[in-house]
Amino acid sequence: MSVMRYEPWSLHRDLWQEMSRALDRMQSDDASSGATADWVPPVDIEEDKERFVLYADVPGVDPASIEVTLENGVLTLSGAREGHVEQDKAERRRVERAHGRFYRRFTLPDTADADNVSARGNNGVLEVVIP
Repeated sequence: MSVMRYEPWSLHRDLWQEMSRALDRMQSDDASSGATADWVPPVDIEEDKERFVLYADVPGVDPASIEVTLENGVLTLSGAREGHVEQDKAERRRVERAHGRFYRRFTLPDTADADNVSARGNNGVLEVVIP
């Protein structure tokens, strides 16, 4: 016998989040709106005397497809993760992994060197070094 965790409000929470995303999309249809995101990658930031190092968890995203920009002291990470396409007809299905566009912005001090920002991906983690 397997133990199943009972979460009585999970369907309500999922419905609420989906409706919130739909309303956000409807409001952001005009060109004046900012960037929208379907999910947000978690990020760790380290700072020392000579640089900032940012680690973003982006599993399933090709590092070459992630756009990293630093303009006017604002570091921007954006990209997308494709959803899993189910080939066979599953009797039951549970989807927890987020997919779609992501977008993160970070304000950096004026001392950040925008010309020497480097980024590389390894095992689903994007590492961005800002001198």
